[in-house]
Amino acid sequence: MFLSNQDVIELTAWRRKLHAMPEVSGEEIATAAEVQGFLVDTGPDRVISGLGGTGIAVVYDSGAPGPTVMFRAELDALPIEETGTPEHRSRIPGKGHMCGHDGHMTMLAALGRQFGRERPKRGRAILLFQPAEETGAGAAAVIADGKFADLTPDYSFSLHNMPGLPLGHVWLKDGIANCASRGLKIVLSGRTAHASMPETGISPVPAVARLMPALTALSKGSIAAEDLVLATVTHAAIGEPAFGIAPGHAEVWVTLRAMTDGEMEALVAAAETLVSEIAAEARLEHALEYHDIFVHSENDPEAAALLRAALEAEGVPHEPGETMRGSEDFGRFGSVSKSAMFFLGAGEDMPNLHNPNYDFPDDLIPIGTRIFARVARDILG
Repeated sequence: MFLSNQDVIELTAWRRKLHAMPEVSGEEIATAAEVQGFLVDTGPDRVISGLGGTGIAVVYDSGAPGPTVMFRAELDALPIEETGTPEHRSRIPGKGHMCGHDGHMTMLAALGRQFGRERPKRGRAILLFQPAEETGAGAAAVIADGKFADLTPDYSFSLHNMPGLPLGHVWLKDGIANCASRGLKIVLSGRTAHASMPETGISPVPAVARLMPALTALSKGSIAAEDLVLATVTHAAIGEPAFGIAPGHAEVWVTLRAMTDGEMEALVAAAETLVSEIAAEARLEHALEYHDIFVHSENDPEAAALLRAALEAEGVPHEPGETMRGSEDFGRFGSVSKSAMFFLGAGEDMPNLHNPNYDFPDDLIPIGTRIFARVARDILG
């Protein structure tokens, strides 16, 4: 293990500093600056800032021919008020690192310390601190950024901590690691009326009453059978908050989720047809908007095998596990490299991800770092 006790102390303190200063997707300016400042002493060969918005890429180059290996962590926090009471709890009202991205960044910073002390023997290693993972926009923005062309990796690796799994235990599987998902905002427009004469207007209430269970009924299959399709209504609003007005406007928000991008296309088509038919029958205009679009994340067999070899070499217990229902925009890096991610157990009695009292377990910092460092050594020497 290359991390000294002093390293672990300093990295833990830094993780807690990040935890206290959360920034949500697209606003990670101070977090990015903090990352860049923390790694300056490691003497990187190149630092690219403003990548895909606020992203930072830190490059350690051997100067010898070889592959490019990228390790990715996320910069963003969530718009969730923290209810936990650690001394390092969030200082920003309504925002918190309730997903552990502060811990993921710390593992990459630890890896940077290793590369600062000992460069790869061939090729180059890139630490990518990516913005806006929680909205699904960040990875796409990084890849579309012209500065990324010089960084395009041969291999990309990532992890996510996972409450519910024993601490330090890993799930890693070939194939689909995370489902595809997207948010669908449905806007229905009719005509308001006086509440005493609702028949003179066109109310969206009957359509919403039909639409919500009909959307939910599109759900089928299961993760175990690898055919899950899921539609979850997350929000609805009808009319104005007034007793004298029969409504003429409504919104329904639904999250669509599927195991693959192909199944997502079919689910989108089914949902759009349903909305169109119900709106037409109710004499309503309708409009559709898509938000937080995530493609499915799929582990390349070769990249997953490299991770598996690292787990074996480091004595980390692991099993295939299952596909995560939750989405991850890391899947987009599979279009430009051989990519794989694994899930690192955060403990069986931990609050779940996105719970308001969640806090990343610091004991994972050396474990995750060891795994990434072994992968880097195996590929780059």
